[in-house]
Amino acid sequence: MLNIIIIIIIIIIIIIIIIIIIIIIIIIIIIIIIIIIIIQVIDKNYEQIPERVINVNVTYDVPVITYRTILANRSDRVLHDKNKEKTCLLIDIAITNDLNVITKETEKPSKYKDLEIQVSGIWKERTKNVPCITGESGTIKKG
Repeated sequence: MLNIIIIIIIIIIIIIIIIIIIIIIIIIIIIIIIIIIIIQVIDKNYEQIPERVINVNVTYDVPVITYRTILANRSDRVLHDKNKEKTCLLIDIAITNDLNVITKETEKPSKYKDLEIQVSGIWKERTKNVPCITGESGTIKKG
């Protein structure tokens, strides 16, 4: 009698283990199906064609060649946009003492005015001088 009960308990444990294994297999199959669906839904970025090609040349610490000699011919950054807009930005960056921010803000545009005129004449583009002046603690000119 005891042997029959032990055999029945062993059979029940084996059936429970088989049911757990079947549940695990079903969960794995569901996860695989979800992964396949997600992979098919993901947008393929490499097949997209950009709307507009950006043709911009950025140089730094390079002297700009002009027809006449200019002392301040080396702006910090020169952003040369060759698209329809045809613009050139002469970006001058300066980090100065907090007390000299306003002084530098007025000094920088006049320093690169000759270079701005020469570049607009040579490259036949709208040229703008953009001074980026900040104080050592992050102070900027108001306005």
